[in-house]
Amino acid sequence: MLEDKFGEIIALITAFCWSFTAVSFEAAGKKVGSLSVNLIRLVIAVFLFMGYNWIVRGFPFPSDATVHNWIWLLVSGLIGFCIGDLCLFQAFVVIGARMSMLIMSLVPPITAIFGWMLMGETLTGLGILGMILTITGVAVVVLERNPDKSISNFKHPITGVLLALGGALGQAIGLVFSKYGMGDYNAFAATQIRIFAGIFGFFLIFTFMKRWNKVFKTVYNKKAMSIISVGAFFGPFLGVAFSLLAIQHTETGIASTIMALVPVLIIPFAILFFKEKVTLREVIGAVIAICGVALLFV
Repeated sequence: MLEDKFGEIIALITAFCWSFTAVSFEAAGKKVGSLSVNLIRLVIAVFLFMGYNWIVRGFPFPSDATVHNWIWLLVSGLIGFCIGDLCLFQAFVVIGARMSMLIMSLVPPITAIFGWMLMGETLTGLGILGMILTITGVAVVVLERNPDKSISNFKHPITGVLLALGGALGQAIGLVFSKYGMGDYNAFAATQIRIFAGIFGFFLIFTFMKRWNKVFKTVYNKKAMSIISVGAFFGPFLGVAFSLLAIQHTETGIASTIMALVPVLIIPFAILFFKEKVTLREVIGAVIAICGVALLFV
């Protein structure tokens, strides 16, 4: 029974991993800036993958990957790790991890759209209804009424909301390209290829923006580095690799739906670590969003 649900179980583990990493990177980003956190967590993850692949597969680098694997996984890494995560991690700083991850619950419907556009996957009427319900749930949280009850306004900075949406787009497109590029190839080795692309992208960004001094300062910040290390272990190492493993063993939509539970799982962390107050409206919005995601892939 459990063997038949292996993909679903791994997707649930992924959601827990991403809850840990979201909180870790929010804390680290507020200390040293999200840009430095993005690069350093990928470098840490590369060494973790080298050790894992050496022990488990017999060689530290994905030298057995095909040209097809390399091309599409590198593209996926640039879109997901570099562009998408750059937006998401800055959103963590601007509007917080919990709100950012609520907006990231849009990933499954966005994935469905790009799956239809790029891979010919079809959307049912029930799927469209699920997308609408998910977007409504997110809107309940992000939008609130002014005191005069006459005009709707953004409760959170529009910049942070747009950054989180950029993160959702990056993750969705990256997931579609990952599935296409990975096939039946090893999920951990595939993630390592994606991380190579992410590091290359951030190397160009830091060089162009002349921000290397901030990276070096972060490396000497022991507290920030310890937080980033925890986030790297649960995020680009376990979390991302498990997400690819999940889509190998179950439908991408089902895996995305389960992984979208992060907004619900992260609420206790936001209360305990950041002393955030969770309103009934936000809880209702989270529930509606997750129900919409679940309905999307019934």
